[in-house]
Amino acid sequence: MEFDALLIAGPTASGKSRAALELAETLHGAIVNADSMQVYREPRILTARPSDVDMRRVPHLLYGHVPAREPYSTGRYQSDAGHALHEVREAGKLPIFVGGTGLYFRALTEGLSDMPEIPAGVRDAARARHAELGGEAFHALLAERDPEMAAQLHPGDSQRMIRAFEVIEASGKSLAFWQQNAGRPVLDGLRLGCFAIEVPREELRRRIAARFEQMLAAGAMEEALALDDLDPALPAARIIGLRELLKLHDGLLTREQAVERAVIATRQYAKRQDTWFRNQLPDWNRVDGCGNIVTEILRYTD
Repeated sequence: MEFDALLIAGPTASGKSRAALELAETLHGAIVNADSMQVYREPRILTARPSDVDMRRVPHLLYGHVPAREPYSTGRYQSDAGHALHEVREAGKLPIFVGGTGLYFRALTEGLSDMPEIPAGVRDAARARHAELGGEAFHALLAERDPEMAAQLHPGDSQRMIRAFEVIEASGKSLAFWQQNAGRPVLDGLRLGCFAIEVPREELRRRIAARFEQMLAAGAMEEALALDDLDPALPAARIIGLRELLKLHDGLLTREQAVERAVIATRQYAKRQDTWFRNQLPDWNRVDGCGNIVTEILRYTD
């Protein structure tokens, strides 16, 4: 079947980026990022972003285009992905969206709610208030302003609490209100080839451990140190390995402890990704990540 776009989802370390590269070369395609951490410019190694060599082989879009100290939302991704889609199709290439962020794939295939613009002053004030009060007190404040969202959020979920607070401050309406009506999907009306890569848990654990060691050898510590002043409320502060390496540098963890914690956190994240894909993308074609991913996907494009 001929597709207008391919979508390849999979947990971290599943081999999806390498497969997308080979598919792009085979199918005259261009790769569009669908991973929320790989949008950030500075942490290339920590986020396992494609290398400069790979990015020169075929066009790559939406990789490293956002400073790590700048907030980036799914709504902005939806807009950026729309522009990227237009650019790729204008060039006569097949867009191949690849990543591990479920909400990005939802924006591509189902659409997201229209969200209000948040003035910089409101955003800064929300972060400052959270920093001043701490998680528990800020959650109580959110409950006063937006009890519906507060009931859905844990006091430790700082990013989402701040988001809910700034939305109601800026618009006067709950984030839940804005989430009710989805906008037009980025890939609306296109013939889509949708694939989810699955890797047995033990094999994925082995790959995750091996890759983190490779990251260390490639300079992950230097990247972490360059971001040591990152606001913990920013999305980029959730990059796995960042906190562990900073604690290693400060002598709060041994190398063995830092590696173990980062690997465990990555395993847990991969498990959440896999669960999301199974539950939210039930109709997508499943591909064995231990086999030849490219060959499997190409069967559907004949």
